[in-house]
Amino acid sequence: MVKTVAFHNLGCKVNSYEMEKMVKDLSENGYLVVPFDQKADIYIINTCSVTNIADRKSRQMIHRAKTFNPKAVIVAAGCYVNTHGEPQVKAEGVDLCVLNEEKREIAAILDRYCAEQDTPVTQGIPQSGCDGALPALHTRSFLKVQDGCDAFCSYCIIPYARGRINSRRIADVVDEVGRLTAEGYSEFVLTGIHVSSYGRDRPEDGETLTGLIKAISDAEGVKRIRLSSLEPRIITEGFVSGLSHIPQLCPHFHLSLQSGSDTVLKRMNRHYTTEEYFAGVGLLRKYFDDPAVTTDIIAGFPGETEEEFNETLDFVDKVGFYETHIFKYSRRKGTVADRMPGQHTEAVKHERSQILSELNRKNKRAFEDRHIEGGKTKELLLEDLERINGREYISGYTREYIKAYAEAGRGSAGDIVTGRIVRNGNGDIMIK
Repeated sequence: MVKTVAFHNLGCKVNSYEMEKMVKDLSENGYLVVPFDQKADIYIINTCSVTNIADRKSRQMIHRAKTFNPKAVIVAAGCYVNTHGEPQVKAEGVDLCVLNEEKREIAAILDRYCAEQDTPVTQGIPQSGCDGALPALHTRSFLKVQDGCDAFCSYCIIPYARGRINSRRIADVVDEVGRLTAEGYSEFVLTGIHVSSYGRDRPEDGETLTGLIKAISDAEGVKRIRLSSLEPRIITEGFVSGLSHIPQLCPHFHLSLQSGSDTVLKRMNRHYTTEEYFAGVGLLRKYFDDPAVTTDIIAGFPGETEEEFNETLDFVDKVGFYETHIFKYSRRKGTVADRMPGQHTEAVKHERSQILSELNRKNKRAFEDRHIEGGKTKELLLEDLERINGREYISGYTREYIKAYAEAGRGSAGDIVTGRIVRNGNGDIMIK
């Protein structure tokens, strides 16, 4: 009988990309992928370890899988395994550990393990389908272009989980884009652990992030290219000017900040100042018409004073981000920040994150309203059918990543519709 396998993904876009690859690998090697909450022979938890909360969620999903089928093979893959080690992870009830660098061999690893253990098939082929097993990417696809990080920020465990920089070759990425466009994907989100470092591990090849984006834009069928997180130091006049000549590139830039206080940035081992960061935002706004600039902020970093926190609030307000992703500082054993004095209580971190969240809501609304009131034509790439107040709409995102809705009859997933965006009485944004 066919072995059934269920996946649960935690963490970043890179993990999502890697899970898709594992699903494809197993499907092509005779496994049947089923939803995670269904009884299966094998459960694979694609773990995350970026914070203590991520660690806890990884453990919770491991334990939950056992409740679905106590006889199943439980597999932990990824960062939680890399950072905590096989003995500790197996003590959580895991049968098989797969490191990040081993994910590409998942079918061979599982085949070998099942043969050695003489693993029985307990489920067989289910009557229900496997629609819930994959994340619904629809018209957009994550595209992993590099792995690893050499930055070693003082708070971050990821360089120890992912290793050194490793960039994919442009030709390989373009080949993958060709396969994906043939499957109907039209927008590609370039992702990695440290996208800004693309090509630095092979300087002799002369492959750069700008060159990669240009090569993807030249591929047939590519309607949009979107970048995931960038580091502020990559935002130079030459880089931004080059991007502005790539018509498929979306004016949506996630520029990682972490703190709006220079003294905190120094303790974080972030190699820029707020002045340099603000100059980079200015370049983006010089070459793109009111682009979406989004960021990350860590609330309650060790030793962060009230004055430093207020500097962050002032800077976030000054920049006017479209969205600010806020994370309470998570103490990670093995990092420099773990040994720093002035560790804040959860109450302080929670309070500061709430204040930042309120500022984020104000800035987000202001950005959306500017684009609504500007009256300019927007492009909406349609993705999902949704029901609102008993009526069907199809939702999608503008090039700036503003979510909006169109009447269901205006097109299908993958179509681009154009029009002005307006806010209705319920606060939803519609395209007219």
